[in-house]
Amino acid sequence: MIGFFFYQTYRNDPQSQMIIRQHTATTLSNNQNNITTTNYTVKRAFQYWLDKSTIHVVPRWIGFSVVLALFFLRVYLVQGFFIVAYGLGIFLLNNFIAFLSPLEEPGRPADDGLALPTNQAQEFRPFARRLPEFKFWLACTRGALTCIVMTFFSIFDVPVFWPILLLYFFVLFFMTMKRQIIHMYKHKYVPISWGKAKYKDAGVEQGAFGGGMAKDN
Repeated sequence: MIGFFFYQTYRNDPQSQMIIRQHTATTLSNNQNNITTTNYTVKRAFQYWLDKSTIHVVPRWIGFSVVLALFFLRVYLVQGFFIVAYGLGIFLLNNFIAFLSPLEEPGRPADDGLALPTNQAQEFRPFARRLPEFKFWLACTRGALTCIVMTFFSIFDVPVFWPILLLYFFVLFFMTMKRQIIHMYKHKYVPISWGKAKYKDAGVEQGAFGGGMAKDN
């Protein structure tokens, strides 16, 4: 009876309806703000630790190797998801080629100072990659983690004859690397920054006038 009384009061009182609607709208708005704030905080924290890991090259690639090993262990244990493994291999190969490729196509004029030197007399410039090392690592790690998640959904377990996929991948890898090596030989570049004189104790004051730049032979 009490509930029926309040229901009738709510139906007959426009002011009560307005108050309840305003309260509901305020609650929904607060919930959305809380979700937005939480997402922003998580993204900020993730980006912070991602930026902190930039200088730790070896630990980052060790972590990627562990993730990749876990993926292949998962594929081996379930004896499935070979098409996912093949897709991951193609994805990693494409990123690796972008990592080895120069930012600017050799032979084209470039005004931003990133062109490759054409003779030894030119000033040394570090090799500018199409895909920098950190972005290369991040893309590979995200790809491997995504594939691990995909192995928990049977929809991605397409029945295939995996030896054919493996053979095709090796053929594709050989042909792609051969083309990349020919490109490197043709334009005379090596995707490694080397040859620049290194200095030790840079920034350390030495002597009466604080030279601080001793050449490292």
